[in-house]
Amino acid sequence: MGRTSILVVDDEESMRNFMEIMLGKEGYVVASAASGSEAVERIRKQPPDVVIADLMMPEMSGLELLARAKKLKPEIHFIVMTAFASVDTAIEAMKNGAYDYVTKPFKIDEIKLTLSKLIEQMSVEQENETLRSRLSGEFSFDSFIGDNPQVIRMKEIAITVAKSDSTVLIRGESGTGKDLIARAIHFHSNRAGKPFFTLNCAALPETLLESELFGYVKGAFTGAIKDKEGLFKVADTGSFFLDEVGNTSPAIQMKLLRVLEEKVITPVGATQPIKVDVRLIAATNADLEAEVKANRFRADLYYRLNVLPIQIPPLRERREDIATLVNHFMDTYSARQSLPRKRISAEALKALISFDWPGNVRELENTIERSLLLSSSDEVTLADLPKNVTQQADGKEVVSAEDASTPTLESIEKAYIFWTLDQLNWQKNRAAKALGIDPSTLYRKIERYGLRQPGKTE
Repeated sequence: MGRTSILVVDDEESMRNFMEIMLGKEGYVVASAASGSEAVERIRKQPPDVVIADLMMPEMSGLELLARAKKLKPEIHFIVMTAFASVDTAIEAMKNGAYDYVTKPFKIDEIKLTLSKLIEQMSVEQENETLRSRLSGEFSFDSFIGDNPQVIRMKEIAITVAKSDSTVLIRGESGTGKDLIARAIHFHSNRAGKPFFTLNCAALPETLLESELFGYVKGAFTGAIKDKEGLFKVADTGSFFLDEVGNTSPAIQMKLLRVLEEKVITPVGATQPIKVDVRLIAATNADLEAEVKANRFRADLYYRLNVLPIQIPPLRERREDIATLVNHFMDTYSARQSLPRKRISAEALKALISFDWPGNVRELENTIERSLLLSSSDEVTLADLPKNVTQQADGKEVVSAEDASTPTLESIEKAYIFWTLDQLNWQKNRAAKALGIDPSTLYRKIERYGLRQPGKTE
């Protein structure tokens, strides 16, 4: 932090002069005001970091000044000065946002200590804000790439959801990016600077899953030689991403319900519950409604989890995003593997757009990484793609015309035009020539498909 600026507000000139001299010697940038109204004007024009104000002033009291200052600059810090007889008013000021109070007459060391503690707190707040900004940028919703209307709507909902503290249920097939959305929700919430833990319920047997989630006490079972904190306890004050929640047993589901309803956990072998403050973000690729009907998933837990549902569409339903994803992964893995940036042939791109991607974005990402490493030229071609992708493109795997996952000519054309524009840095005349169409036709198609250059706003 730079030098802390302080505004001293007191109707007594001698007190203002004393505070200015004393605080100036301590290295603070000090200004003063003789009344609350003068202080408001100073705060409006050039808000200080800290206001030290007398509570009992004519015209405008310190409490009124505090309220008006907080409206002008909510993050402003306040220390109030009061006579011993007005301590109750000082406590009221603290309830309304003041950091602390000192009673007159006070010793110099007392105000110095109060300021020192406040500066330390302000430094921590600034560090947390810097960390929050960095993490929210690193785990931004923009990291989930796509301009498909379903994706745009999904991200809008997720951004809104992030601002609340409610339980979230993210639904989508394997590989669609549920973990990416979960992280973005956490790092854009008011828990951003707090812990974030993730656990895949399908990866552990029931007994081990229970111990990982809720912990255990020494002697709870053979091998429990000391207490172990569960992830719910470790994630206290933060968020916990519980993936594949549909794979949990009835016993685990009962314990999860208790976490959501009572905010407590009971470690294995313990008799006393432990309070936890954790935001649960759950995810599933299962049809939970069907699981509830089949009595394999608790209805009460389902309703608790399904407060704020977010549905991520599979890749086959947003084929227009495939070209953008291909370019992104080619850039990413070229840089990661220290390879020169390669092109992708039109035939290879068409095959990628046409493929159904049962493993969704994760499968596409793995395919691009593999193809880049196998390609021996400056271009990724059909020969570099996996056989299952090229076979479907060659028509060797017949897909029913009624199959909703079959790509339309329109979706392939949209993705191909976007890819061509992206390859040519959105030089439309060059793109039209490469596509073999008139520039006016290209402009109509850009408007029709709503194509926009990434990072540019109209």
